[in-house]
Amino acid sequence: MRILVLGGAGAMASGTVRDLISIHQEHITEVIVADRLLGAAQALARGMGDDRLRAVEVDCADQAALAVLLAGCDLCINAVPTFAGQQMTIFDACRQAGKPYVDYGGMGVLTVEQKKHHAAWAASGIPAVLGLGADPGISNMVCRAVAERLDEIDRINLFWVAKNFGAPSPVLVPPYSLATLLAEYANPSQQFLDGALRQVPPRSGQEVLHLPEPWGETEFMYTQHSEPLTVPFSEGIRDKGIREFTWKLHLPEHEHRAWLALCAAGFDDYDEPLLVKEQMVKPIDVLDALIRRNIERRGHLVPPTEIHELHLAVGEGRVAGRTTRLNCAVIGAPHPDHAGYNDPATSIGLAIGVQLLLRGGIRPGVWAPEECFETEPFFAELRHRHFRVVNDLALGGSRKSMQKDRGGQFVQEIGA
Repeated sequence: MRILVLGGAGAMASGTVRDLISIHQEHITEVIVADRLLGAAQALARGMGDDRLRAVEVDCADQAALAVLLAGCDLCINAVPTFAGQQMTIFDACRQAGKPYVDYGGMGVLTVEQKKHHAAWAASGIPAVLGLGADPGISNMVCRAVAERLDEIDRINLFWVAKNFGAPSPVLVPPYSLATLLAEYANPSQQFLDGALRQVPPRSGQEVLHLPEPWGETEFMYTQHSEPLTVPFSEGIRDKGIREFTWKLHLPEHEHRAWLALCAAGFDDYDEPLLVKEQMVKPIDVLDALIRRNIERRGHLVPPTEIHELHLAVGEGRVAGRTTRLNCAVIGAPHPDHAGYNDPATSIGLAIGVQLLLRGGIRPGVWAPEECFETEPFFAELRHRHFRVVNDLALGGSRKSMQKDRGGQFVQEIGA
């Protein structure tokens, strides 16, 4: 099996490539690391030192070059950043070439657009799986695990927390794509509330959970994400009567304050061109270039991280007629086998999805992870890679902040 990884030299993709040539994978004979930066792709291949890796240069906007690469692979991983503007081009090219497709997610908006093409993919006889990674990806699977244990579902609330117990970094290093991160902090999001998708303001919905150690008391907020746009509409969840589904996150506090400050400085309008000395520039382009330069110059000052993350779905409903509240969690902690990964959960989550796809049995069409993967095989592969899967994690109570409605009045968040 030959796997094509578009954007293969990127931070998340490089970890996925590492897993694809690991002892956990079978039947993979070649991994094509394709990137617009050939030098970066070659350096990645050399650094991993595996004969199955082949570096190539590609501009995904060049449809002819993309078609040639697709003709020589058995499955395509789209690791090009969502906001690079190539998501639908690559997605459509894979269907036309008859190649299974996976990606890390389309920030909700593109995910919905891709789902509209389900019938065309089904007719082509090939599957596409959207939002494979950690969040979305692993997060979708913990939601499915909760839903499977409930006969009727009132709500599922999804949380992700990452806390760094290493020393604070004097250099700001985005945990993933800067465009994605700013979109999460700056854009309104859609949450499934009272049986329908509803738009909520950026960074609203503050809620404190009392989590077990090492996280402790943790505050979460709504952000733009794809899970509310797929999970409550999935077969087996929708049919159980779900009325509420929400997504909230918590990034490491030191970084969180930095992103809040950047939004306060005006970077929440990150994509709106700005006139600077008679030149129109996008704030995000300036910020991205500045952060990259700073990392190049001062990256040696970045201390080792010690990230502990939690992917948690909390469900409420009924089992055999009795009101029940239960949860499922996937826990990631530092491990020697995760050395070399920028984000182990995201990289590995997608690699596991590829592994399950190659085993066969996934129906043609366009799917979210919870629609096409069984929980136990997925969780088994996570355990092999040193993640913990826990049912009914011990949680304390939660409290929700008061939010201002559009009229300026304070109202309590739904579900408080």
